[in-house]
Amino acid sequence: MPRVIVDSAIYRDGHRTDGPADLSDALAEARATGDAFLWVGLHEPTAAEFGHVASEFALHPLAVEDALKAHQRPKLEVYDDSLFAVLKPVVYEPESDRVTSGELMLFMGDSFVVTVRHGGGAPLAEVRRRLEDDPGVLKHGPTAVLYAVSDTVVDHYLDVATELQVDLEELETDVFAPSGGVPTGNTAERIYTAKRQVLEFRRAAGPLAGPLARLTAGSVPFVNEPARPFFRDVDDHLLRANEQVEGLDRLLTDMLSAHLAQMGVRQNDDMRKISAWAAMAAVPTMVAGVYGMNFDHMPELHWVWSYPAVLCLMAGIVMGLYRTFKRRGWM
Repeated sequence: MPRVIVDSAIYRDGHRTDGPADLSDALAEARATGDAFLWVGLHEPTAAEFGHVASEFALHPLAVEDALKAHQRPKLEVYDDSLFAVLKPVVYEPESDRVTSGELMLFMGDSFVVTVRHGGGAPLAEVRRRLEDDPGVLKHGPTAVLYAVSDTVVDHYLDVATELQVDLEELETDVFAPSGGVPTGNTAERIYTAKRQVLEFRRAAGPLAGPLARLTAGSVPFVNEPARPFFRDVDDHLLRANEQVEGLDRLLTDMLSAHLAQMGVRQNDDMRKISAWAAMAAVPTMVAGVYGMNFDHMPELHWVWSYPAVLCLMAGIVMGLYRTFKRRGWM
């Protein structure tokens, strides 16, 4: 199992200790002392690889199936011998302005924690290092791991929301740029793309409110009762993140409506200009068409100044129309 297990260690009184390489022996050693727990981290295990771990820790088959298939909503499920939690970390890619999500499954039981990571965005190595540097928190056992993981994931939601806010401010500047400004790229397409990123974010952060509410309320097996205030803090951060996401989604909807309205206004302006030019072109065409018929009983055809007079007439009418359209803002 060396390939799939990223890290494995026994933690006693908040300090990491070396334990047996065999998971069964390591779990038995952690349970023997009563003040220790085993934390095993896995990355994208196969069914056979995770089957070995599941049998050692007696994990529920339904939870094992969810951990292997991934593509789960954030949730918290309680089984007889373990607690199963699913979180969806998000990552912002500044090069492509995209939001991608991974999946993080956490099993908690009697003196053990098993974390399973799928995709990117799961900073478990960072969480483990931070906990190992703070024995005062780590000595609270598996509950400390659940708190630290959820706190890190939710705090990263706030960072990603801030990055999205910056992108949307730039997009908003393009949408409401003055008529002389030159928009960058297809604005409507960029708005729809941004809405897709916000939707991906909402799928990760929104459903997590239910599990955190249960942890905040307490009475969840395998979770220490004194940890409720800490999960309440995480829930507060999640509420802020969800409020930011809702605000970003409303802002994008408003920007799309404003952009479509502006396009309609521009099209109306263009139609007015085209109509004005067409009207001015129609006048000399009409006059020239009348005199081009060459009727015999048109005395002005024989006048010496008829040709310049007709030209002046056409120019005068066109100039009159131009001034009228200009005054009304059609030109």
